[in-house]
Amino acid sequence: MSLLEWISPETGPSLQGQGVRLRPPRRRDYPEWSAVRQASRGFLQPWEPVWSPDELSLAAYSRRLSAWRNGRDLDQMYAFFVFRESDDVLVGGVTLNNVRRGVAQMGTIGYWSGQAYARQGHTLAGVRAVIDFAFGSLALHRLEAACLPTNDASAALLLKAGFTEEGYAKAYLKINGDWRDHRLFGLISREGGPGRP
Repeated sequence: MSLLEWISPETGPSLQGQGVRLRPPRRRDYPEWSAVRQASRGFLQPWEPVWSPDELSLAAYSRRLSAWRNGRDLDQMYAFFVFRESDDVLVGGVTLNNVRRGVAQMGTIGYWSGQAYARQGHTLAGVRAVIDFAFGSLALHRLEAACLPTNDASAALLLKAGFTEEGYAKAYLKINGDWRDHRLFGLISREGGPGRP
């Protein structure tokens, strides 16, 4: 179970998970973020949109920070960096995106892990912490996620986090330059867990 502690409005919510802590990205994280992403480029690119020529530049990171902050201010997106608790090393990120209110009360979870930290449980712990945040503090009803059909590790992570595979979408997202099919997963708040009806 993750515990939520609110910190100053300038930095946003901080979450605690098993062996990890999560908080919104900050400007001072840029050197570590760019180093982890650069070292993991070949590992990440098959699963992500095409990287821009300035993908890892400070200017691009600053644009991301602005987008993340604006999304949070509009209650549409909550971006978190995941830090290993034992040594405060940045190991990846989890984003709750496309938050929809009204009759939907839902959002979409996405995540990434640095190659050196993959399959060590950090991303799963981060996803679980964001699930609790989404169903607890944000009072969402449903979460969605998707992965490429060939990404068995991502599908396994979602299933371990409590998601159910719900379907298959043709040409769902443009990944690494091509429109790719995706496996679709969902989780609703009544499916158990701390603080869930």
